[in-house]
Amino acid sequence: MQFDLITLFPDFFESPLRYGVVARAILRGALTVRTHHLRGYTGDRHQTTDDRPYGGGEGMVMKIEPLYRALAGIAGAAERSVRAGAPDPARVILLSAQGRLFDQAMARRLAGYRQLVLICGRYEGVDERVAEHLADEEISIGNFVLTGGELAAAVLLDAVARLLPGVLGDAQSALNESFSLPEPAAAPLDCPHYTRPPEFNGWPVPQILLQGDHQAIRDWRARAAWDKTRRLRPDLCPAKPDE
Repeated sequence: MQFDLITLFPDFFESPLRYGVVARAILRGALTVRTHHLRGYTGDRHQTTDDRPYGGGEGMVMKIEPLYRALAGIAGAAERSVRAGAPDPARVILLSAQGRLFDQAMARRLAGYRQLVLICGRYEGVDERVAEHLADEEISIGNFVLTGGELAAAVLLDAVARLLPGVLGDAQSALNESFSLPEPAAAPLDCPHYTRPPEFNGWPVPQILLQGDHQAIRDWRARAAWDKTRRLRPDLCPAKPDE
């Protein structure tokens, strides 16, 4: 899979791409990530990427022209009219606070594309014509406002990349975790996990996990996952969960 990141701060991604699972996926060739400095697609000597909003108001708005040129310059990610006829078009995503809320189901869907182009917004926002005519979808990683889309892009990249074949050491890791719902009656959140030592500072590991009864452990984990979901994320629980 290929990620293309359109940003005013390409150096921001040096650290997220250098460590962990994503870095290993890049080394193995399972993942390609390219950054594109937006100022390189401007048409004036000042490399202007933003301007005052029409109608007045605070802040500055990112201009459409540099983003249009950037998308046209990325292979497989020209304007919508061109991409619509491509056999395997890129998916263009605008990161913004106004977008649809990103979740695990969305990550799984996006993992099915061969190329994702992420536009990192800045300032007061992006000219709405980008969302209307150039981007395929607008995504937010939460109900809060960031200073820019780079953090959101790094989060989305990580969540999608770990779902690609061969990226995780154990493919089951992406199935048996929070929000993956391997079974219809499973809790949205993963169960609690413990490791050695069996007791630390007077805090013991639940005895049932130490006794070797695998069915009892599976039953305990199912109950514990629902308990944790009700305690931490009651908004994810049905009125009477079928456990």
